[in-house]
Amino acid sequence: MKPNFIHTYVSVDCVVFGFDYENRLNILLVQKHDEDDSEKKQIKLPGSLIFSEEDVDDAAQRVLHELTGIKKMVLKQFKCFADPMRASNESDIKWMGTEYKHDIDRIITVAYLSLCKIDHKINSSKYSTVDWYPIDEVPALPFDHNKIIKESLVEIRKWIESDFSIIFELLPKKFTIRQLYQLYSALSEKYIDIKNFHKKISSFNYIIPLEEIEKNVSHRAARYYKFDAKIFKKNNSKLIK
Repeated sequence: MKPNFIHTYVSVDCVVFGFDYENRLNILLVQKHDEDDSEKKQIKLPGSLIFSEEDVDDAAQRVLHELTGIKKMVLKQFKCFADPMRASNESDIKWMGTEYKHDIDRIITVAYLSLCKIDHKINSSKYSTVDWYPIDEVPALPFDHNKIIKESLVEIRKWIESDFSIIFELLPKKFTIRQLYQLYSALSEKYIDIKNFHKKISSFNYIIPLEEIEKNVSHRAARYYKFDAKIFKKNNSKLIK
């Protein structure tokens, strides 16, 4: 009996995290369009089938460049999603046929997470609509994209535990301790007393206080800090042990 092979394609999907001025964790989503109804638009993760001679990591970098205009971004492959039913919805099947013009029985996707400063200008060459969505306001997405986002949150928390410096990829170049505290709390899901957090931060020589303070704020103006990657590499230590 011959094996029951199927016509399978491989894609990449990217979850791009950002941290906004209201101190919320966000992700970048794009719109896919229905050619039969120009008014019908559906939000999705950015992604693509990989090219025939393309490495999967290169495909992810290409997707991110087409999404943001940034040539090189921090990137981490975290999981393969291969459920046979991940693209079984009728509208998803129809969209794949329109988008790729191929007879596709199944798509296996390799998922990546990436980090982007939210004040960076998004210059997409592929998508007409690219928007930041707070992580707790993400709508129902096609395929298994909500599951991919959920899994990416688990992965980014592990990533921070192993390499705390990646958290500064989400913060502005100059930031307040409250911003760092709120971002770390959102990502780690740990309760940390903010007074103890301030005390801990003051012991790290790679988080450097600046002379500049906040302006035009309704609360007490806070001092700005910056992260020194060179000093961090010399005495790599976790923020919270």
